[in-house]
Amino acid sequence: MLDIKFIKENPDIIKEAAQKKNISFNLDELLVVEEKRREAQAHFESLRTEQNVLSDKIPQTADADERAKLIEDLKPLKEKVQRAEEAIRVIMKEWQTLMLQVPNIPDMSAPVGPDESANVVQKTWGDKPVFDFTPKDHIDIMTALDMADFERGVKVHGFRGYFLKGEGVKLCFAIWNYALDFWTQRGFNPIMPPINTKREPLMGCGFIPQGEADIYKAQDDSYFVGTSEVPLMGMYMDEVLPKEQLPVKMLGFSPCYRLEAGSHNKDIKGLIRVHEFYKMEQVVLCEASHEESVRLHEEINTNTEQFIESLGIPYETMVNATGDMGLSKVKMYDINLWVPKEETYREISSASYFHDFQTRRLGIRYKDADGKLRYAHSLNCTAIPTPRILVSLIENFQQADGTILIPQALRPYMNNKEYIGK
Repeated sequence: MLDIKFIKENPDIIKEAAQKKNISFNLDELLVVEEKRREAQAHFESLRTEQNVLSDKIPQTADADERAKLIEDLKPLKEKVQRAEEAIRVIMKEWQTLMLQVPNIPDMSAPVGPDESANVVQKTWGDKPVFDFTPKDHIDIMTALDMADFERGVKVHGFRGYFLKGEGVKLCFAIWNYALDFWTQRGFNPIMPPINTKREPLMGCGFIPQGEADIYKAQDDSYFVGTSEVPLMGMYMDEVLPKEQLPVKMLGFSPCYRLEAGSHNKDIKGLIRVHEFYKMEQVVLCEASHEESVRLHEEINTNTEQFIESLGIPYETMVNATGDMGLSKVKMYDINLWVPKEETYREISSASYFHDFQTRRLGIRYKDADGKLRYAHSLNCTAIPTPRILVSLIENFQQADGTILIPQALRPYMNNKEYIGK
């Protein structure tokens, strides 16, 4: 959410942001409702002042008849105050609905384009494997090595179901434990948050109302969310943090749930797009400085790049176009891993910063050096998702005899084994 004062003073910037992000938003409607809100608030405060003056006058009036008249005059005034308060309540509901639709301002360095087709490759790393045999996909390899059971997964869960088994499970644990060591050495505090949350953190992070169709909802009106970003941001909701505590660097680890709404015909086999998975997520709160946000954005994205490099998996980093960033982001990077069988790169991580867009919604503030309350800035970046990373890892490191070469960095977490075989 942006500051209404900024919105009113910079309508052309807001309209340009909506156009760049390919978001339909009627700013003029919001400005009309904002004017109604201001007038209604002023009317209410005027009536409330009049009511308070009259209320204070009653006990000071000695004459019984005059006091009775003042009490009688107070009754219709109270009713006017109540009606004015209700009018504000109605206007505020409309105002808040429109405010939640205002897009954040994209950074000038983000490529302008309507969707992901306009994303720009910023970096490529690693040599794609050249096989002297016909490579298999991760489904065939994992099935042959009894690392996964997709048929029984569908039987139990339904569409996109899977069982990880044996060495598939051990490989995930190796990745998690290695990632835990990797990120804690970089100053991130590991946290296992509740992944079932109230509506407010989802709204604060910008996933609701726009992305509600892709979120699992429980019977008690809570939600099973698709990233630990949501509860980690919610953890500091409505709090004032000491400035010396910033930046707050969190490494969330949790199960994640996504309905994958609208993607029924996409990636229907294997581990690319599943309904439930595990993910480590970098979430950062910092002071309200654009320069600090940019610095930390580069840092958290580099963390994930270096983690992938340590595994030896080829990847590309893309700068996302404005139309692929969504409502809340200022700038966004995607890291895509090479998938040999498909001969393409597949997304494994996204890194974004938001300025105070999320924290203003969530009420996360700090006191600056002058004692002034400021909204913090927020950032997040995927550390690593499982089992999706297994797709690239297994396909890139498959051997002619059907075994999988374990990356050197993971071997200490796999009892120093060099290969996964039958």
